[in-house]
Amino acid sequence: MQTTILLILFFFVLPLAVGDDLRVGFYSSSCPRAEMIVHQVVERNFIQDGSITAALLRMHFHDCFVRGCDASILIDSKKGNQSEKESVANRTVRGFNLIDEIKKVLENACLATVSCADIIALATRDSVALAGGPSYNVPTGRRDGLVSSINEVKLPTPEISVSDAFKIFNSKGMTMEEMVTLLGAHTVGITHCSFIESRIKNESFSMDGDLRNKLFEVCGIKERDPTVVLDQKTPFVFDNEFYNEILLRRGVLSIDQNLALDSISKEVVTSLAANGVSFREKFVGAVVKMGKIDVLTGNEGEIRKNCRVFNS
Repeated sequence: MQTTILLILFFFVLPLAVGDDLRVGFYSSSCPRAEMIVHQVVERNFIQDGSITAALLRMHFHDCFVRGCDASILIDSKKGNQSEKESVANRTVRGFNLIDEIKKVLENACLATVSCADIIALATRDSVALAGGPSYNVPTGRRDGLVSSINEVKLPTPEISVSDAFKIFNSKGMTMEEMVTLLGAHTVGITHCSFIESRIKNESFSMDGDLRNKLFEVCGIKERDPTVVLDQKTPFVFDNEFYNEILLRRGVLSIDQNLALDSISKEVVTSLAANGVSFREKFVGAVVKMGKIDVLTGNEGEIRKNCRVFNS
């Protein structure tokens, strides 16, 4: 894969203040270089591995949809407590070492100042821009949570129906359009063959024949669990091609393909497929809104010194 991508960046500027708790530029006085440090570390890693964008987007989503955006997904298990990481849904989540690297640099620059929850949100933003997506302002001021339990992880599965997925998104305050827009992040997504094995083998599931044959060949390697990209056309570029692919029945995951087939979501898919600029704008609104789900602020939670371990 080429290590350089021609980036055409669109800047969507949000108001300086977002509510009373989170705000753009939260660290401007307490740690002025915080966002620059995050960007530099993410950029260095992105040059080595362009798939880090998909990893961070998934981490951000999996974190926010459990206890809220509190970095509870980063906690390691210990005796007496299995953390969120141990759940089946999170076993293939990647990017933890990158968060550790960012945290280490930030702690050297500004001791116990920048939360792990904000690091996830900022790193995700920067990785999206590096993959050719929009650059946008992230309101910060999140605090880190004090609980991480495997028993609380109830995330949408790749086989979930559109209506059931929407129930989960709607319970977090997200609209159908925002759900379809956020799932558009699969334009840079990757999945393991084990998640799509039944979909490939069962020809009753809607899928383009050429894609099925390609996936069957790749996933036929039994000694390991290969990965496949979710966007067959531009897999490492953050664009709206994902929607065009699923309209052609080239969705790899069941939930992705069903977005283009189900009447409650197809209109949104068609609209986003036809307008790349609109997708970028709507994605910014949706991902920023997601990043505010059940956040801890003020004196709530803590600022972890090590993102994998509670301070206490």
